[in-house]
Amino acid sequence: MSSQKHEAAKHRPPTTELGELRLPGMVLGGAVVVALFGLLALGLDAATRSRGGQGYDDWLTAVPHDLVARLQWVLGDVTEPQFYKSPLATIGLLLGAALAWWAGQRGARWAGQAISYGSGLWPWVLGGASLSLVLSNLAFGGSLDEGWQPTFVPFVCVATAVVLVYGRGWRILATGAVLGAVTTTPVAMVLIATVTGPLGLPVVVANTAAMSIGTAISFLVCRLLPWMQQAPAPLETPAPDAPPRSARGPVADAIWTIRRVVTDFTETQFYANELASVGVVLGVSVAVLVAPGFPAYGSGLIPQILFAQALTSAIGVVVWRRHYRAGGWAPTYISVVSVAPATVLAYGGTPVAIVAGAVAGALICPAIARPISARLPKDFHPFIGNTISMAVATAIIVPLAGLVT
Repeated sequence: MSSQKHEAAKHRPPTTELGELRLPGMVLGGAVVVALFGLLALGLDAATRSRGGQGYDDWLTAVPHDLVARLQWVLGDVTEPQFYKSPLATIGLLLGAALAWWAGQRGARWAGQAISYGSGLWPWVLGGASLSLVLSNLAFGGSLDEGWQPTFVPFVCVATAVVLVYGRGWRILATGAVLGAVTTTPVAMVLIATVTGPLGLPVVVANTAAMSIGTAISFLVCRLLPWMQQAPAPLETPAPDAPPRSARGPVADAIWTIRRVVTDFTETQFYANELASVGVVLGVSVAVLVAPGFPAYGSGLIPQILFAQALTSAIGVVVWRRHYRAGGWAPTYISVVSVAPATVLAYGGTPVAIVAGAVAGALICPAIARPISARLPKDFHPFIGNTISMAVATAIIVPLAGLVT
């Protein structure tokens, strides 16, 4: 087994029942899930066209001075990695994740893919990420007087990665949370001011680069901390939901593909669970219906973003299907939280921009990430390769997409 496959297997539960995923069924599943998201996007667009509501700019202006607005901002940070920036989307995400955890603990088949890769660490993952997010907002939220700030960055990197590598424990949780707040948000702010801003690149390039830099620094620091010298905790893996099947038909492959695409929507929070993903999609849909000018930075482009995310994931899952066989994994979620939505925002959600960003992201992002993740030190979480890919691919693809839009 290659080091890349070893790391993928180490952080994901075995799924031997997948067998040999074949192209016809996967194309069918991809087409179905993209069509469903297309219908959702059309419905949201039709329901909110020519409607007003609370605006993002008003919210941002109120955040530094209004406690309720500030709490909403912190909640919105949880789903900013998906470009939603919505408290309602966050509520949907957390309710779905909690339901998945509760059902999974009781062995319910409808719990979906074991949350947080079957590690048994989801409460610690959520606790560490939440504490890091609060610390980031306390330390750097004062700069919101000057406008938007990347206070969300620690929620999806250092704290969670430290917990998944070192295991449970209050000292581990606190260490990851503090390191995340200290090493990522300020780096993102510097990169925005000195790199992406002057070059006109999407802000996600700076944010994901900061995640990569901050996480690498944090794991180096962990080597020096006496209480972090324990051997990395072995990850618990539950038994597969069903016994292995020697033969699979196209319908089974289609269903697996639909579930895999849906799961990609919450990989960035390290949840990777269908119920959590359904929760966040429902939450952001409700947010759009309640106040169309609120989510996604007031762009009004949530329908286009959702469709682009489903499209890029479906293409990636089909194209990189051989890596999913025999219980493997591929980072097909990368474009879902970087290239695809960034291209939509950069070019106003035109059909050409949606397709160009989705296709390019699906093809290029995993190709960049896998070799990097395979070469990281063993005590570094391999997701660092994914965030590097997000930064590099977005910096390349989004400007080039302007040539065809």
